[in-house]
Formats: sequence, C-alpha cells, structure tokens
Amino acid sequence: QVQLVESGGGLVQAGGSLRLACAASRRTFSAYVMGWFRQAPGKGLEWVSGINSGGVTKYADSVKGRFTISRDNAKNTLYLQMTSLKPEDTAVYYCAKGRSGTYYADYDARGQGIQVTVSS
Repeated sequence: QVQLVESGGGLVQAGGSLRLACAASRRTFSAYVMGWFRQAPGKGLEWVSGINSGGVTKYADSVKGRFTISRDNAKNTLYLQMTSLKPEDTAVYYCAKGRSGTYYADYDARGQGIQVTVSS
C-alpha cells in the first residue's frame, strides 16, 4: 500500500503562489498516473490535474494556465505549482495515485490532504 504525504500548503493572498509537494513511499511511483484533487468547504471532491507515467499533463479548466503539475521520479515526489491564486482556490488539496500509467480518471490511493487558503 502506497503512502502519500502532502506538504507546502498554507495561507496566501490572492494573486500569490504556493507549491505543493507529495512524497510517495512506493518505489514504482514512476509507473503510475499521479494527480491532485481538492475539496472546498461544502463542496464535493474536484479533480484538479494529472500527470501520466510519460509526463503528459492534464488540467481542469478552472486551473489551466495557473497551475503546473510535475513529478520527480528519482525522488518519488509529485508537485503542484499554483500561481495567480484566487479565493475560490481555497480547499483541502489531496494527491492521489492512479491505477495505471495512462488513465487519468481512476485512482486507488490518496493522501491525508493539506489546507490551502487564499485570502482576498
């Protein structure tokens, strides 16, 4: 069972930036799609971004052009660089591991989550 631990969250003003990191315990990290989800207060879980084993990335329309997902397979670490943050980006952010190396919509593990708060 893979363990995923997020870090890098916090409080930032609108227009600011944050970088989230997710450390994975599994040495086969590089073989899987990895993704980020978020859950805002009172709302459901929202997929934010994914990156496949070949490094191809996808984004939700709400974050396209502002967020960048990347991975360092040597460090078993996933990142989410968030820029031009808006108050509506306020949420608990989760990293997640995909079941395969290519399919972005199917995940089988996620971390405990980390709070990101954007003040106006």
